[in-house]
Amino acid sequence: MTAEQIITLLKEQYSRTLRKQLIKTIIESEKNSDKVIVEKNYKTINQIFSYVLDNSNWNIADNATKWDDSPLETMKQVFPQIELTQWYKSQNLTSTQSIDVVIAKESK
Repeated sequence: MTAEQIITLLKEQYSRTLRKQLIKTIIESEKNSDKVIVEKNYKTINQIFSYVLDNSNWNIADNATKWDDSPLETMKQVFPQIELTQWYKSQNLTSTQSIDVVIAKESK
């Protein structure tokens, strides 16, 4: 699937109001350190992100030399202001650390 197809499908499946509310709830629960709500919403967003990764045929091995953050860009297109969440920041950090590990292993 192309990124545009994934975006269209997700926007059809989740109303704009629902998408905005999910991100708003995540941001608020992160600020309030409400771990129960954070974990619940992270589970939801992780399931959607897994769907994006799977349907975009994204693979860390394929992206080891030149990082492709298109799945996160897709999430930004579907979920307004997701880049303000700790979830998004941790995905970026995790991917950066993962790429560093893969490159370090390949250079040995």
